[in-house]
Order: sequence, then structure tokens, then C-alpha cells
Amino acid sequence: MINDINTRTEKYKILIVDDHPIVCRGLRELVADEPDLEVCGDAEDVSAALKQVESLCPDIVVIDLSLKGGHGLELIHEIKAKNERIRMLVSSMHDESLYAERVLRAGAMGYISKQESPDKIIEALRQILRGEIYLSSRMSNRLLHRLTSGQSFETTPIDDLSDRELQVFEMIGQGLSTKEIAVKLDLSHKTIEAHREKIKSKLNLKTGTELNRHATQWVLEST
Repeated sequence: MINDINTRTEKYKILIVDDHPIVCRGLRELVADEPDLEVCGDAEDVSAALKQVESLCPDIVVIDLSLKGGHGLELIHEIKAKNERIRMLVSSMHDESLYAERVLRAGAMGYISKQESPDKIIEALRQILRGEIYLSSRMSNRLLHRLTSGQSFETTPIDDLSDRELQVFEMIGQGLSTKEIAVKLDLSHKTIEAHREKIKSKLNLKTGTELNRHATQWVLEST
């Protein structure tokens, strides 16, 4: 268990997982101004991140959802399975309303948009280090309203996609072919085709062309 943030004498170690060097550098510089926080390392893909987690034992990992050779959701599951003590904050350009609940279910403790101000990122880190969940006030209110009103959390067809189906859907929208998706996710061509069919069914799309168009539009709107 992490010590109380107000009494701890050692600095909290932060691992950054993002495939944009400028983002990593910016977060490093931001954290450098904080007397109780330090960046202990960074990684740009799932494999490298898992090695860093094992060797550096960070207190908190800041994770982007779009990574080289994988997806942030996959990494969250992996870290949670390896070490439940490590806390995680997702920092992404993706739509919080779609991903926030998913990352919390996967094991992260917060979600913050990359468009937020620097002081908000530090606030999110400190809040999670205190053992609290961090979401935007808008998202927190939305989830609380659903909980108290008894509404279902599945509100749109895309919400109904599984985490893996959403990964495939996103990669389709990024212009990747079935073969390229299979390589990136280390799955067979047949498995990706099966995911495509399930996605079409859930989104009520008839053809592969409709799926590609729908996915491309979604990516453009959520990034």
C-alpha cells in the first residue's frame, strides 16, 4: 500500500507510457517542478512498458491508449495482473465518455484528457496517489447520475463492443488492413475477420466498406 502522500519522504516514481516523445518530454519537465514526484522512466509500447514496470517498480504509470504494438487497455490489464499495488492514470486524446468506464474496469484509477491544463495533470496524479479515482467533473457527474438513476452504462452501439473489438474498430479507423491488425495484435487473420463480423453486427453495418467508413469517422471525431 502506498504511504500517505502528506507524510512520505521519498519521491513518488512515475512511469510514462506514450509513443510521442514530445508528450514524454513535456510531462518530464512538468513533474520536475514537483518536490515529491519524479519520472523514473518512459516507454512507447506495451512490451517495453511491462519491462520497465518490472525493473523500476513505479508508484504510478501514466498511459496513453494508442501505443506502438498494442493498446493502452491491454497494458492496464497486464499491469493489474502483475502488480495490483501499481496505480494507473490514462492520459489520452480519445473521448472520455467512451473510454473512462472501460479503463476503470480494466484497473486504472483515472482518466484525463491531454487537452487539460498542466495543473490538472498534477492534480490527477496526486489524487490517484491518495487512493482516489480521478475523472473530469462532467464524467463523474455522468457516472453518478447513471448509478443513482439505475440507467444502463451501455448507451450507444459502440459502448457495446468488447475491449478487443474496440481495439480492432479503432485500428480499422486508422486505415490498417486486416493483416496489419492481426500482426499488431498478434492474432490470426481469421480471428480479426471474426471480430470484424461481430463489430458489423453490433453496429448494424452491412458491408466492409460501411465498417471502414464508420470506423474512420469515429477515429476522426474522437482523436
